[in-house]
Amino acid sequence: MKAVAKLQRGPGAELIDAPEPAVGPRDVLIRVKATSICGTDVHIYEWDPWSAGRIKPPIIFGHELGGVVEDVGPEVTCVRRGDLVSVETHIVCGTCYQCQMGEAHVCDRVSILGIDRDGAFAELVAVPEANVWVNPPSLSAEVAAIQEPLGNAVHSVLAGAVAGCRVAVLGCGPIGLWSVAVSRAAGATAIYAVEPSGYRRELAARMGATRVMDPRDTDVVSRIREFTQGVGADVVLEMSGNATAIGDGFRIARNGGRVSLLGLPPRPVELDLSNDIVLRGLTVQGIAGRQMYATWVQTSNLVNSGLVDPATAITHRFPLEDFREAFAVVKGGACGKVVLNP
Repeated sequence: MKAVAKLQRGPGAELIDAPEPAVGPRDVLIRVKATSICGTDVHIYEWDPWSAGRIKPPIIFGHELGGVVEDVGPEVTCVRRGDLVSVETHIVCGTCYQCQMGEAHVCDRVSILGIDRDGAFAELVAVPEANVWVNPPSLSAEVAAIQEPLGNAVHSVLAGAVAGCRVAVLGCGPIGLWSVAVSRAAGATAIYAVEPSGYRRELAARMGATRVMDPRDTDVVSRIREFTQGVGADVVLEMSGNATAIGDGFRIARNGGRVSLLGLPPRPVELDLSNDIVLRGLTVQGIAGRQMYATWVQTSNLVNSGLVDPATAITHRFPLEDFREAFAVVKGGACGKVVLNP
């Protein structure tokens, strides 16, 4: 099968002819119809310090996928050949303290598709049945693929109260864009989107942002305070991982507000914990993936009801063979979600 793999330590990747994956007794073999590029894939492709410390080549990377079940192991009971499926990419142990507490999304011994084991930038991928999410057959393979990252937005937004709240979204990559749409569907009364890319600010407006701001020429803390009569945002969703945006996010939040952090900064960030967090009574939440599987239920309901149309954020499509061009588009920033089609 064709696959895109990181064959050695360092930048780049190669299109290879890989053996088809083995199917264990409880595994499901999926023919990939669409796979989308995540920020994590860009880190791996460019070989940043995080990747150098985590990734062990050779490995097929990529983890967001929609596809059709081609084969199942003899002990599989709930998934059938021909099902249109998505995949929860955190393969968990089920026995650690977190898993026993119903917090499998932060499992101590998690193995992540496309990071710790061969992933989705391929024609076929095998995953445990427990990680397969069956979709209605009417759903497109592209939307099936992006339900996993959309779940990050759903988890971030719905980690606390949103209805009747004013929400600030810092960073409008795909997950930030979907956070705008989910906040709107969940009843936010105002959504302030902060993003340096004009292309993505336009997408944020299309997806329901009340106001869009460029942090390069706007004091976003002052402006959002102005929009909220000096109070600040009830909810801040930090999606960029940018150190300046993170600091701004805590100052944008109202006293007693919530700040949910999903963006991953490339290096440690210095914060004024006393004045910006502790003395203002903020609730700070780290968002790691999706709650398994409550977030999948919420995500599926939002998509299948039509309340959220995640396909609005898909802007580019490439054959798998053109992955280098696809990564260049993602790195350039003038895009929403970029999809590869094996």
